[in-house]
Amino acid sequence: MARVLEFKLPDLGEGLTEAEIVRWLVEVGDVVTIDQPVVEVETAKAMVEVPCPYGGVVTARFGEEGSELPVGAPLLTVAVGSPSTAPDDADTDRPPEGQGRAARSDGGPAAERGATVRREETPESGETAGETAGETSGNVLVGYGTGAPAARRRRVRPSVYAATAQTSAPTPAPGRPGQVPARAGATDSAVAEEWEGPVAVISPLVRKLARRHGLDLRQITGSGREGLILRADVESAIKGLEEDAESVAASAPPLGGPAVGGRPGPVAQPVQAAPEGERIALRGVRGAVADKLSRSRREIPDATCWVDADATELMAARAAMNATADGGSAPKVSVLALLARICTAALSRFPELNSAVDTEAREVVRLPAVHLGFAAQTERGLMVPVVRDAHSRNTESIGAEIGRLTEAARTGKLTPAQLTGGTFTLNNYGVFGVDGSTPIINHPEAAMLGVGRIVAKPWVHEGELAVRQVVQLSLTFDHRVCDGATAGGFLRYVADCVEQPALLLRTL
Repeated sequence: MARVLEFKLPDLGEGLTEAEIVRWLVEVGDVVTIDQPVVEVETAKAMVEVPCPYGGVVTARFGEEGSELPVGAPLLTVAVGSPSTAPDDADTDRPPEGQGRAARSDGGPAAERGATVRREETPESGETAGETAGETSGNVLVGYGTGAPAARRRRVRPSVYAATAQTSAPTPAPGRPGQVPARAGATDSAVAEEWEGPVAVISPLVRKLARRHGLDLRQITGSGREGLILRADVESAIKGLEEDAESVAASAPPLGGPAVGGRPGPVAQPVQAAPEGERIALRGVRGAVADKLSRSRREIPDATCWVDADATELMAARAAMNATADGGSAPKVSVLALLARICTAALSRFPELNSAVDTEAREVVRLPAVHLGFAAQTERGLMVPVVRDAHSRNTESIGAEIGRLTEAARTGKLTPAQLTGGTFTLNNYGVFGVDGSTPIINHPEAAMLGVGRIVAKPWVHEGELAVRQVVQLSLTFDHRVCDGATAGGFLRYVADCVEQPALLLRTL
């Protein structure tokens, strides 16, 4: 006999407590195999695909795309051992056979990891089992299914569905198709008792359409089987509301003041409400960045110093490296890789900037290893991948790791471990065509080096005016870990290495 097993959102590590559903990879009725990815979620750290730990037929999905789920919340249910027959795709509003009903357990242990056997509450035994799919997600009728006895349907208060049905929607006009008028003189408790139970709709598209137009699904009568609300019912209710609004507007008296002395009074001008702006939720990567930047501004007393440097020799050295690297077969050395190597050399001379502040203990913690973060702009927002143990790598190794992490960031495949644990950040905002910036320190680090664009400018070189490749460097630092002299010494050493790359030979 088939068992319905529940797969919950697993712990994704790094202290993450919730994730946003980006894209479902399976539909209800699909056959899944063990470890097959079923959903793509976005956390505060990265976007990952979540595999299902067992195989069978998907009977229910919990949560729509764009919604957030806490760790441990149900993701989907799978019928193990059931025939691999998918529901009829022609009728999208009809629930699959047995969906929303809990299967009886045979008492045996779950064969797959992370799965829980779902049982139903029967009036004969009165035992309490796990919640059914509909009670958890709000997208499936509780106890709903073809041939399900009415005595076994659970009754749930309407407040359970407050998240999916907007109770503040305007009351539909009585007599409209697909709508139920409120009873005259009915008390609040009587209305609550009348609508006690789940909303008879299982389609996420129908719910989304109702929310978009401010409709209360509990006031719509479904024309489907056993009162199931179909898309046509919601569209009919929307049409009715639009017709009511047009009739009210047509019957409204014309604007104008009363006649004074035989002359018409001043005409009142209609008041136009200000358009409501677009609201964008701060969650996922964008929310994590916002929290970190806000915390940095609150806790870190930062200061910034900057200097212009002649990068002509650095660009010439890079061109020579790329021209002689294995006849051109080796990867090109980037400017960012050279600057990263300069940073690790500077941090070995000024270790105060490779540290963090323990506010509770009131101590500055100097860190032994340099885990160098670099800012990468992606379609999902700003990310800071981390090159581990950058102090022990040469320029070529740092460049290869930067290239690998950048590609992973652009494709959304960075892991949480690759985005955490940095001790110093390099921000190359020159790629955006700007000369300078005062960036916000990546909390809980102590400093960030900013690099502007390298552009040809007039420059005094060896006592004569010449056109040179000039770059502006800026250092934003936590004033608690060092004074301006240390920060200035660090920035001056970086500028000297940019102007004379041979200085790096001391640390090779």
